[in-house]
Amino acid sequence: MRVHGTHPYNAEPPPSALAGQVITPLDAFYARDHGRVPVVDPAAWRLTVDGLVERPLELTLDDLRAGFPERTVVATLQCAGNRRAGLLAVRDIPGEDPWGPGATSTASWTGAGLRDVLARAGLTPDAAHIAFQGCDVSTEMSPPQPFGGSVPVIKATAPEVLLAWAMNGEPLPPVHGAPLRVVVPGWIGARSVKWLTRVTARATPSDNYYQAVAYRLLPADPGMNGRAEAITLGPVALNSAILSPGDGARLAPGRTEITGYAYTGGGRAVARVEVSLDGGSTWHPADLGTSPGPWAWRHWRATADLPEGRTTIAVRAWDDAAATQPEDPRTVWNPKGYANTSWHRVTVTCGP
Repeated sequence: MRVHGTHPYNAEPPPSALAGQVITPLDAFYARDHGRVPVVDPAAWRLTVDGLVERPLELTLDDLRAGFPERTVVATLQCAGNRRAGLLAVRDIPGEDPWGPGATSTASWTGAGLRDVLARAGLTPDAAHIAFQGCDVSTEMSPPQPFGGSVPVIKATAPEVLLAWAMNGEPLPPVHGAPLRVVVPGWIGARSVKWLTRVTARATPSDNYYQAVAYRLLPADPGMNGRAEAITLGPVALNSAILSPGDGARLAPGRTEITGYAYTGGGRAVARVEVSLDGGSTWHPADLGTSPGPWAWRHWRATADLPEGRTTIAVRAWDDAAATQPEDPRTVWNPKGYANTSWHRVTVTCGP
């Protein structure tokens, strides 16, 4: 893992660890934390469901396992800062980790459907948002507060959203949120709150720092602040990346396999992936692998004849609404370095 920080622990796998792995092994799944990993006693842990509900609940892990149908969903999680390093190459972003293309991973998640738990509690007509709170405490704000966030009720009650206790068929590891986390497929990873302790039905979005202040797309021009609305990040935008060969690799000239991933959230699907060897003047279609589910990435592969010398390989994807990725990272630079969806490029050298 490439470790960006230890307290909080932030780490991503090298691209080679994701290549060819449609389901990411647990030891290669990226980690994004906002405080120290909490030590939670599963026997003492409780989940509170409250707010705009008719029947507030307090549930143990056994209550969840025994009282609700078990569901399994294959879903990709992606950090909002995935590929921030490409924006840092445009302009500095102080205080933010230089995530590469590895701040995204895919797992098979098992747990109870959030909508089943909310149905047991009984949402009132005024409930429009579902807020989550973990027991990890962040010191990024004063006073420190637990990490949290929210999603609209229409997403929270969708069948794919889970309260997960297992990952790839194994108990949820501590670094990934044990004993219970939310999994919100198709939305930025920050909404899949780990070490979950509270689910609250609200009329308005969460007022937690990480919903109300952080994870918002600010205008690139500071003069626009106060005049342009910051965009609260939710569904993941269309993105793709090259996993192999790696940037800076030395290769033999000739036929070369190029592989990577493409992913989009918000209920859309990846429809096409293209690779260019000449700065986008011409494009070659890549072969899309079978998707492990509607909420997961697509791995793709292409072959190309690489000449001697240096070649820059670029990739772009298209979704089923005919949207594609912007060419230049300068057009999507923003002060927090979120949502770099520009063409991903690697440069390789062929020959001695």
